[in-house]
Amino acid sequence: MTTRAIDDSATTPPIDLVPSRALKRRGRRVGAFTALALAGSLALAGCGAGRTDDPATGESDGGDSSSAASIIVGTTDKLTALDPAGNYDNGSYTVEIQVFQFLYGFKPGEVAPQPDVAESCDYAEPTVFRCTVKEGLKFANGHDLTASDVAFSFTRQLTINDANGPASLLANLDSVEATDDVTVDFHLKNANDQTFLQILATPAGPIVDEEVFSATALTSGDDIVAGNAFSGPYTITNFQANDTISFTPYADYIGVQDPVANGGVTLKTYEEGTNLSLAITNGDIDVAYRSLTPTDIDTLKQNSDVVVHEGPGGEIRYINFNFNTMPGDTPEQKFAVRQAIASLVDRDALSTQVYKGLYTPLCSYVPDGQDGATSAVCDTYPLDEAAAAKYLADAGVATPVTLALQYNPDHYGDSSDQEYALIKSQLEASGLFAVQLQATEWVSYQEERIKDTYPAYQFGWFPDFPDPDNYISPFFVENSMLQNHFSSPEIQALITAEVTESDHDARMKIIEQIQLELAQKYLPTLPLLQGTSIAVSRADVDGVVLDASFQFRYSTLSK
Repeated sequence: MTTRAIDDSATTPPIDLVPSRALKRRGRRVGAFTALALAGSLALAGCGAGRTDDPATGESDGGDSSSAASIIVGTTDKLTALDPAGNYDNGSYTVEIQVFQFLYGFKPGEVAPQPDVAESCDYAEPTVFRCTVKEGLKFANGHDLTASDVAFSFTRQLTINDANGPASLLANLDSVEATDDVTVDFHLKNANDQTFLQILATPAGPIVDEEVFSATALTSGDDIVAGNAFSGPYTITNFQANDTISFTPYADYIGVQDPVANGGVTLKTYEEGTNLSLAITNGDIDVAYRSLTPTDIDTLKQNSDVVVHEGPGGEIRYINFNFNTMPGDTPEQKFAVRQAIASLVDRDALSTQVYKGLYTPLCSYVPDGQDGATSAVCDTYPLDEAAAAKYLADAGVATPVTLALQYNPDHYGDSSDQEYALIKSQLEASGLFAVQLQATEWVSYQEERIKDTYPAYQFGWFPDFPDPDNYISPFFVENSMLQNHFSSPEIQALITAEVTESDHDARMKIIEQIQLELAQKYLPTLPLLQGTSIAVSRADVDGVVLDASFQFRYSTLSK
């Protein structure tokens, strides 16, 4: 996605896309929507500006002004797309949860999803998950939010099936049917999905206005903002993607989150963590959320003008391997290369030398602290240079292996430079690898990775919901979000088995088995590190909530 700066003086008033409500409702599609995943990916729409208002307050002529103070949040996270069908990254999702609603959502401080747009959801039949939608909900543009919008939202996720989107979360969804204005039936491929209610509260679940969003292609940020197609705690009143976004409280919001505690929020995007650290130190922003370097965090902990908040972990870092373009002439040789890399990367050194313990070693696919976590990868591949050489020799791989390794210098924090420089050093010290290390900024990184440009590359993950399956299904189902050409009917069958297993202990056993099979037979990714959640606020700011839902809500912030 190419971002473009805009003139702050340019304004586009809110638009009533269809003046006649009666005419518009006759055009509603209430009925069956079959979720057909289209092959390939669609071009990502460019981001620009819609309505422009005061970026400092986020207030507009049509906004709900408040005597409460405005808050300025700083980040280095980039917005891939405002359209929920076109992004699956933390920076975009953090924006989404402020402005869109979900059937179920997370109340700040709690980890069990609760009704948001829905009154309730439950199984009507083993393969029919039925939701009743609250009556009287409206988007900020005045359009009714009904079951038809809900069915439309989920159907377009699978129809568009964008390579950078979250459609892989809906792998068990066959079709969606809005039977009337308040009832939605989700028809599932496999019965009694134990995770589906939680999936409704993930990046696959934002409810969008079918009168603003395209059914078959990504809708641009300009059109979403100009259409005022929001129903969450905030609307967006100034939109300069990856620069400045202003959020104004939506007075008619009815949902799982508490009333907004501030007069509005301005999100400012910084290129580097050092700039973000300077901004919070100087008081230019009220809250810094992602990503500060370990050194900056240590320094900020000594500053009485700010407060460093630490929350539950869940974030993981790993290397993703492209099965088509990575080194090796045969699948066996490619696997041997992955095994050798796994035997040479020293996670403890990455943790202590680069991150000062802020990130700790990750030894399997499900991180420590989650049910079902194991150490399958570290157990299978302990640090062993001789073993690495044997993997390669037995598969007939000539050494040194030339490995193009890509990383991102902005999205995962400034320390990524040091992290991947150390990985390069560890691999080359064995004499078995010659590493070509390259860095690409996030927006281009997202575009290039899905084009098979990178044989091996850095990736990270923030969980969508607190369940170990969220570290398994999105990565390893068919057509997963990794887009790395990994495919295994065996793993797919095990994932289906664990998702539909109602006995908790039996389900965790299957999740443990999946991790062991992945480590010993496939190694599609190499787990490296897991981390805690960090936010830094000025001392006069209240309401910073970091919880195990792994969502950062602006509505609780005040000063």
